[in-house]
Amino acid sequence: MSAILRENVTEKKAVKNPLSNQETKSLKKEIGLADAVTMVVGVVIGSGIFFKSSSVFSNASTPLLGILAWILGGVVTIASALTITEIATAIPKTGGIFAYLKELYGEKWAFLFGWVQSIIYVPGVTAALSIVFVTQATFFIPLTEVQQKVLAIFMIFLIISINIISTKLGSKVQVVSTIAKLIPIIIIIGFGLINGNAGAVSAVAAAGKSTTGIAGFGAAILGTLWAYDGWVGVGNMAGELKNPGKDLPRSIILGLSMIIGIYVLINLAIINIIPVHQVMASGTPASDAAIVLFGNGGAALIAGGIMVSIFGAMNGYLMTGVRVPFAMAQDRLFPFANTLGQVNKKFETPLASFIMVGILAVLYVLSGSFEILTTLAMFVVWLFFIMTVSGIFILRKKFNHLPRTYKVPLYPVVPLVGIAGGIYIIASTLITDTSNALFGIVITMVGFPVYLVIKKIYRA
Repeated sequence: MSAILRENVTEKKAVKNPLSNQETKSLKKEIGLADAVTMVVGVVIGSGIFFKSSSVFSNASTPLLGILAWILGGVVTIASALTITEIATAIPKTGGIFAYLKELYGEKWAFLFGWVQSIIYVPGVTAALSIVFVTQATFFIPLTEVQQKVLAIFMIFLIISINIISTKLGSKVQVVSTIAKLIPIIIIIGFGLINGNAGAVSAVAAAGKSTTGIAGFGAAILGTLWAYDGWVGVGNMAGELKNPGKDLPRSIILGLSMIIGIYVLINLAIINIIPVHQVMASGTPASDAAIVLFGNGGAALIAGGIMVSIFGAMNGYLMTGVRVPFAMAQDRLFPFANTLGQVNKKFETPLASFIMVGILAVLYVLSGSFEILTTLAMFVVWLFFIMTVSGIFILRKKFNHLPRTYKVPLYPVVPLVGIAGGIYIIASTLITDTSNALFGIVITMVGFPVYLVIKKIYRA
């Protein structure tokens, strides 16, 4: 398992970048199937499952629609994943969606994705996770708002320091946290479904009158997508998989199938422990459910397990996320490419890229909140997910000669499900959270002049 995301640089032969006077170093192919599945589960199961239940059920307005939102969010995710996996096996390059967009749509669109991934998504997700980490920490010790932000910033740079000093240590943290995070989930599911008396099954079956509209239900699904997010990170490592043609689709399909089942069960357990109206009003529904089940003493163990889970998710996002600006800089497609594209000689890690992401994450901690950051991150990244899923039609038409060991089942139905779901999510976000959606679009559009400047500087 210690091979997860290992970034030991080969000492063999440095590869000359034809577009610069620098030498870029290649990465070893040493990630196996078990490592990749652990990566998917470890990154995806983070904070969302413990904190998003309240906003999902609030937007859905009824237990039935809340559970349905979790299921549909999983369906949209796995439909998109099944489609993107075919693209990934045909283009098994490090960089994930950035690499796929570059091949299918051209360099400009790939740059825009990498731009928002580096400027908004990775630091925004990191900031959001740090915020919910310290929110959970208040279970043990009261913290003022200023103290919470200081602790959140400390956690960001603690994880960055671990990964800068030793990628192997970061890999071990990911494995341990992946195992540890399953403990509170299994406990809540088991005891919640058996001992809970809030009547989840009858509440779901009764359905009740919904007060939400189409846009509100879309917001509920968008909330679940935060909890499903992260699976595509394994694609960033495709170039380091031992057998990407087989292991990439297997890891994504196996990992997401497990996660969908876990998410539905734990949400049923939570609303079986405490009434759904209390879930809607709670900022920490999983911890509240644990208190009802086990009292403050037992709930402390659950809260600690949740914090380990969030810590592991932050670790996974940073390990995979920094590869995007790092890879773009090595390809001379990012500001300050000479610095951000360097592998630090002492630690053999992308130190500068880690620091850049860390600084942006700190700015987001100081300026944002969990809900705002997650909504913004999901909205922006799904704009490009829709493009990538649609790319399957370009791949089948123009690049059918590329070898691949996997093809999306039920083509074209599965890709169309992913596309339709993505469009619905984008449209509903524009309606329900217009200001953040427009801000995400503006930041994305800023990438166009940045791209032109970079081309002039580095590609002249």
